[in-house]
Amino acid sequence: MNITAHSEFLKLKRVALKPAKKAFVSDDLLEEQWLSHNYLQKPDFNTSLKEYGNFKSIFINEGIDVECFQFDERVTIDSIYCRDASLVTDFGVILCSMGKNERKNEPAYQRKLYEKLNIPILAEIDPPGTLEGGDVAWLDKKTLAVGHSYRTNESGIHQLKKILEPMGIKVLVAQLPHYRGSQDVFHLMSVLSPIDTDLAVVYSPLMPIHFRNELLERGFELVEVSEEEFESMGCNVLAIAPRKCIMVDGNPKTLEALISKGCEVHIYQGNEISLKGGGGPTCLTRPLSRSY
Repeated sequence: MNITAHSEFLKLKRVALKPAKKAFVSDDLLEEQWLSHNYLQKPDFNTSLKEYGNFKSIFINEGIDVECFQFDERVTIDSIYCRDASLVTDFGVILCSMGKNERKNEPAYQRKLYEKLNIPILAEIDPPGTLEGGDVAWLDKKTLAVGHSYRTNESGIHQLKKILEPMGIKVLVAQLPHYRGSQDVFHLMSVLSPIDTDLAVVYSPLMPIHFRNELLERGFELVEVSEEEFESMGCNVLAIAPRKCIMVDGNPKTLEALISKGCEVHIYQGNEISLKGGGGPTCLTRPLSRSY
C-alpha cells in the first residue's frame, strides 16, 4: 500500500487530534482565555466535550487510526486547532513557528507526540520566520501551496522553500488579502479545501486571482461557497477520502453542492469547538498519513 503525507484528499489512515477536554480543560480556563484569544464567544465546556466526542467518533467509525496530543500547561485553548503547529511531509515533520504569539509554545509541545510515534523531525521554522499549518495545503504529491498571510511571513516561506525544494517539492505562494487584519485568523485554508484530485471547495471573493487561476489550470473544478456560508465555515471542509469529507453543520448550500458532485459528507455540530474559535474540521486535525 502506498502511504503519503503529501495529500489533502487521499484516504486518511492516521490522524492526530487534540481533544477538547485536553485543550479547553475547564470552564474556568475558557473564561480566562477566550476573550484574549479572539474567540467570538466563550465556548460552553460541557457542550464542547459532547461536540468533540461526536467529531472524534467520525474518524473511529471510518477505521482511521487516531493519535491524541495530551494536556500541557504551556499551551492554551487554541491548541485544539492542532493543524497549525506542524506540517507533516514524507521526509518527516516540519515544526512551525506561530504567527499568533499566544500559540508560540505549540510546536515544541507537539514534538513530544511525534517522538513517541517515531516520526522524525525534519526541520523547524526559526524566528523571525512564521509559518502556520493552516496556511499550507498539498495540491498534489509534489506541490505544496503556502499562503503569505499575517500568520505566515516571507521569512517562514523562504525557510520552507529551502527545506523542501531540494527534495523536489514545488512551493507555490498565494498572496492573501488583508481582510479583517492581523488580529483575525485568516489562513489559506480559510478559502481552500481540496476534496479530490480535480475538486476543491473555495471562497473566490478572498482568493488571490493568480492562485485561483493556477487551480483552474491544474484541472480543479471549484465548488463556490456563498458569503453567508463563508462566515459559518462552509469553506472549511476536511476530506477523509476522495469526495468523502467532514464539514460543520449549518452550511446547506455548500452541502448540497458537494453532494451534487458525488461527495459523501459527514456533518458535525461545531458551535462550541469550531464556530466560536474560528477553527473548522481541517483546523481541528493534523493528518499524519494517507493511502492511494
